[in-house]
Amino acid sequence: MTSPPDAYWNHNTHYHRLVLGSVPRGCGEALDVGCGDGLLVRRLARRAEHVTGIDRSPEMIERARALSAGLANVDFVEADFLSHDLKPGSHDFVCSVATIHHMDFTAALTAMSEALRPGGSLVVISLAGNAGLRDLAFGAAGVPAHYYYKLRERGAAGDPGAPLADPEMTWGEVRSEALRLLPGALFRRHLLWRYSITWRKPR
Repeated sequence: MTSPPDAYWNHNTHYHRLVLGSVPRGCGEALDVGCGDGLLVRRLARRAEHVTGIDRSPEMIERARALSAGLANVDFVEADFLSHDLKPGSHDFVCSVATIHHMDFTAALTAMSEALRPGGSLVVISLAGNAGLRDLAFGAAGVPAHYYYKLRERGAAGDPGAPLADPEMTWGEVRSEALRLLPGALFRRHLLWRYSITWRKPR
């Protein structure tokens, strides 16, 4: 069973604060790619005039709509992001948490960047695979952090039940491709086995 819809914690929701801190001031349209049960959409709704969540899972979209009932500035779309007809330059903010490794990375990151208006911001949080001892050592450093946060968030840990997939790209491959596609982007690897890509589209 999951915790209440706006209270649970896991390795993905841990980095929601990073996402929320990147929302530009005066954000009109925001998009969450792979929205799952809509937790991040509901949090974004406090910072943007309108938020759309898109997910290809009918079960996740049904749950997101039920949990978000009463919020007038959110919408949910059941669709495959890469085949969805998304108007270019239509959003001030685009984000995706633990979803892009389910898709073709290059196609997905390109589509997200194209959805942004000039000056808009993009944040991607996801995971990657290890390629050597250095990666393994960095990953091992996350173990004590995991237990620290697990104890701190006792009673709030939860899993929305979204589909899982193992990453095909390594940390280095993700970084190289992200910087190739998004010149000036910032790639960071985080302790809880996630990376972040943040980027502002040139005006």
